[in-house]
Amino acid sequence: MPINDLIRHKLNRLPHKPGVYLMKDRLGTVIYVGKARDLKRRVSQYFQPSRRYAWDLKLQALVEAICDFDIHQVNSEPESLLLEGKLIKEFKPRYNISFKDDKRFLLIKINLNDLIPNFVITRLRKEDAAKYYGPFVDSVAARRTLDIARKQFHLRSCKALTPGENDYKHCLYGHLKYCTAPCIGNVTLEQYRMQVLAACDFMGGEIDSIKEQLTQEMQKASAELNFEKAAQLRDAIASLNVTTRKQRVFERVPYTLPLAINPREDMEELGRILNLPHPPWRIEGYDISNISGTFSVASMVCFHNGRPDNSSYRRFRIKTVEQQNDFACMAEIIRRRYKRLKSEVEKNQEGSRLPDLIVVDGGKGQVSAAYEILVELGLGNIPLIGLAKRLEEIYFPGESQPLVLDHRLGALKLLQRIRDESHRFANTYNAQLRLRKINESILDEFPGIGERRKNILLKKFGSIQRLKLATEEQIAAVPGFGEQSAMKLKQFLNARRENIGASKETSNFLLEEDSNEKEEE
Repeated sequence: MPINDLIRHKLNRLPHKPGVYLMKDRLGTVIYVGKARDLKRRVSQYFQPSRRYAWDLKLQALVEAICDFDIHQVNSEPESLLLEGKLIKEFKPRYNISFKDDKRFLLIKINLNDLIPNFVITRLRKEDAAKYYGPFVDSVAARRTLDIARKQFHLRSCKALTPGENDYKHCLYGHLKYCTAPCIGNVTLEQYRMQVLAACDFMGGEIDSIKEQLTQEMQKASAELNFEKAAQLRDAIASLNVTTRKQRVFERVPYTLPLAINPREDMEELGRILNLPHPPWRIEGYDISNISGTFSVASMVCFHNGRPDNSSYRRFRIKTVEQQNDFACMAEIIRRRYKRLKSEVEKNQEGSRLPDLIVVDGGKGQVSAAYEILVELGLGNIPLIGLAKRLEEIYFPGESQPLVLDHRLGALKLLQRIRDESHRFANTYNAQLRLRKINESILDEFPGIGERRKNILLKKFGSIQRLKLATEEQIAAVPGFGEQSAMKLKQFLNARRENIGASKETSNFLLEEDSNEKEEE
């Protein structure tokens, strides 16, 4: 397979570091995700003709389809495995098989709000006020570390939420004296909570004293020629090192992936193709998101020097368009955005600047709607284009024929990144509004609550999630609520917690949000 100039250029700049690589076809679609201990050595192997005779049919088809690739460098092999799993679940590449199911890495969870807290193994992270440790690539090491914690801090391992005397009769941990048995009053709940908090510190990485103790026991067992016990202790120490090793948590993939080897070159190439007077240093991209006309929102993302500037991102709720009409929605947000921005520029407000290029997601209709508003505001001189999804055509105002670029060009890939980011941002906001509405409607099911008291609660706590974390005393302090009402409301919210957590888990990826993102008035 001949290597194009883009691949050759990227191969020369690959580092000898661990990481993840993404193979792409001519349309920019990710077709394979892999991990590597040495990125330069591993990725280069795909393009060595001497190796192709040993390839099977599937690998030959993969390599023939590769037109581009991206990499993401990490600090260690376990990190590359975690990121590889996330990316495969996100992109679902057709040449990958592993990680395509719903299996996730192990987490260790404890809810300190429980009467008798207990560490448990789980694979789902919920918004339930619990503490989570992990994820852990090595499940054997995670389970072994949890077993060490239970024995060292004398914690329970039974599954009952609130164990009692009947549970104790069948409790192996209790009879072996591993657990201090708070269920039958051997220790007070406060004493047991101190044991749990010490174990939390241990799970958080404070393991030096226990490692030293296990090391001494291992050396003693070895000196006594008890090699079986020494080997068990050695494995326990190794498990501690694995599970408490600091690793990065990869959020919001693929947004954290590298955008390009040289985004500045892509930006300069785009300026030449569009015949701009200079490279578009600041590009603003727009997209509309709605479901059958409901929760209509829009997004504006900003790229500066070819890279996202998420402190400048804005999001809009559509105010004047009642039914599904993307053209009218686009006209509304362009008017609101540039009427305000024009006023700020005229007043020389700090940080206010008109873009060098506007990119809208769509074809002739969206471009025409946006251009009419810009002319109306006296800003018709700002370059404006639309990028249609079907064949990635570029549309210009007043021109019926689009421009179609080679899919390997960095300029087109820059436009695709802007379009995809604005699409992601708009969909995220739409999902947030829908989930917020679902959560708020839960209060309507609470007997005896009216619209006024519901609004008072939401104004006081800000959201249902914060209301669930509030104590009965805090709720009782809200005007219109007493101790009895607060107790009943708390019981009602706790009963609904599992259902809410499950629904939110399905949208977990969509609901992650940058702290700098703002809603445009």
